[in-house]
Amino acid sequence: QVQLVESGGGLVQPGGSLRLSCTASGFTLQYYAIAWFRQAPGKEREGVSCIMDGGQVTIWADSVKGRFTISRDNNKNTAYLRMDNLKPEDTAVYYCARQVQSCDVDGFNSRFAGLGTQVTVSS
Repeated sequence: QVQLVESGGGLVQPGGSLRLSCTASGFTLQYYAIAWFRQAPGKEREGVSCIMDGGQVTIWADSVKGRFTISRDNNKNTAYLRMDNLKPEDTAVYYCARQVQSCDVDGFNSRFAGLGTQVTVSS
């Protein structure tokens, strides 16, 4: 059974940092591209970033360039999203999702995604 579990969210002040984790079970993460998406209240889900099985990174959201870093540790079957210099507009539920093949900003399938972790940026 494919399962992904996000963790690491929370309440942080503007300018702060968080590292989200996405732990996979039921499949071998190293063979798949993994993406992070987010959904803010009242807004559509947005693709944030994606990392291919070979390590190539794509950043979809221009607003996070230079602040967010996606990575993976295949030995731990885990992907990460490091978020620095957080802003109130980063407040959202963050989801990780296994991609079918390559990174696809429209490739969110809830069957292969976690339940999300809440990130709130507020003073």
